[in-house]
Amino acid sequence: MKRFAGAFSVAIALLLCGLQGCNSDQLPPAAGYADVTGLIVDGTTNAPVAGAVVTIDTVLTATTDASGKFTINKVPSGIADYAVQAKGYQPLASTANVEPGKPFQLNLTLAQQSSH
Repeated sequence: MKRFAGAFSVAIALLLCGLQGCNSDQLPPAAGYADVTGLIVDGTTNAPVAGAVVTIDTVLTATTDASGKFTINKVPSGIADYAVQAKGYQPLASTANVEPGKPFQLNLTLAQQSSH
C-alpha cells in the first residue's frame, strides 16, 4: 500500500508540473495584446456609419454601434490586417502595427459605392 501511495504522489506531482508548463510558455503574456477601438465615418457626410463590420486578422470582429464606434479586445501585437465592410460603401482593407499593451485607435473613412 505504501508503494501505491508513493507512485500516486509522483503521478500527481508530474501532472501538476505538466499543467504549469502548459500555461507558462504556450500563451503570450497579457502585455502581448492591445485593445483596438475606433470610429467609422462616411467620407462624404462625415456621419457615423452604424452596422459596419470591422475584421482584424480574419478572426477578430466587431460591428459599429449607432455612433460608428467599435472595440475589439485582445488583439495580438504586431502587424495586423484589417478590413471594413458596410452596406452601401466600398470595402476597405489595410494593415496597422499594433503595439503590445497600448490601446490602438483605428479611425476610418468609408467611400460610398457608386450607383451605376
